[in-house]
Amino acid sequence: MNKVIKYGDNVDTDGIIPARYLNTSDKTELARHCMEDLDPDFQSKISPGDILVAGKNFGCGSSREHAPIVLKESGVSLIIAASFARIFYRNAINIGLPIIECADAAREIQHGDVLSVDFSKGLIQNQTQKKEYRVPPFPEFIQKIIAKGGLVELVKAGELV
Repeated sequence: MNKVIKYGDNVDTDGIIPARYLNTSDKTELARHCMEDLDPDFQSKISPGDILVAGKNFGCGSSREHAPIVLKESGVSLIIAASFARIFYRNAINIGLPIIECADAAREIQHGDVLSVDFSKGLIQNQTQKKEYRVPPFPEFIQKIIAKGGLVELVKAGELV
């Protein structure tokens, strides 16, 4: 079970990781600046395994791969949103960061709620509000990518998608 940090609509990639920090490829250093312009308290709020919940169009803006990388490196285990920018969606899956589109869950789940999620069953359980949300389960090939920690790791392991 993991606690929720909640944001609104149109969280863009520059809000996730400001461009001024993209002069390094050190994931740990980049993660120190994750969400700092959007939420200066993000680093004190996040704990490993926490879940981000957001509104529509999460990850809009540039095609910057750094955005899902810094979220994962910061400890985010899952993002649930009403919708995602398509390139962010694919970049997140490619690095093994699970994301779920569910407008009802995104609207009703509140900051601080505690969730459990079963990707194979497509079930989000809000332990705080005693509510459940059903979503299409991840296809097996996406579950494999996530389980291996990303597409590159899957290929390195010699497992074809």
